Amino acid sequence: MRLIAFSLAAFALGAATLPAHAQSRGDLALGLGVHQVNPKSDNGALAGGTLPLRVGSDTKPTVSLEYFVADNLGLEVLAAWPFEHDIAIAGLGRVGSTKHLPPTVSLQYHFNSARRVSPFVGAGLNYTTFFSEKTTGALAGSELSLGDSWGLAAHVGVDFALSARSALRIDARWMDIDSKVRVDGADLGTAHLAPLTYGAAWVLKF
Repeated sequence: MRLIAFSLAAFALGAATLPAHAQSRGDLALGLGVHQVNPKSDNGALAGGTLPLRVGSDTKPTVSLEYFVADNLGLEVLAAWPFEHDIAIAGLGRVGSTKHLPPTVSLQYHFNSARRVSPFVGAGLNYTTFFSEKTTGALAGSELSLGDSWGLAAHVGVDFALSARSALRIDARWMDIDSKVRVDGADLGTAHLAPLTYGAAWVLKF
């Protein structure tokens, strides 16, 4: 939430800053960064509400590519190195882990793109695939499976121009991620992740 407030403050300051390279139709922007996926604190409860679930956070490198379909309006694709998350159940402790990839497509609008400080907002669609599930502790020896997820995504951030063609980006995303949980083939319920993903990236415009 601090990052979102910071983004809004930067938006107010943007109009007073020095000019930079505007985002025009046909431009591309490549982003190389590091982000943390931080699932919400309440991830639901399995087995009819008897097993409160907790999914941990993780930080990994990310890459994005944005194509400007119109002036200041870009279509962005996000990819990342696989994130890995510990899975715990209240009263049982850590019971497993999983990896996931969250490719996301967003349409986003850049305000004041010809200025040194350029906020942006976006919305789109996320697809999350889970793999390499492992079990330990109370579930050791069991087979854990997490279903893939489709959901909405929102994006907010600020670009701070470093030169006419490069910028430092501070941003945050929200993703609607729900995953069906199965142990040894039995359906135990749904994990509600809805993570906030935040971090920084170097953006090259060409």
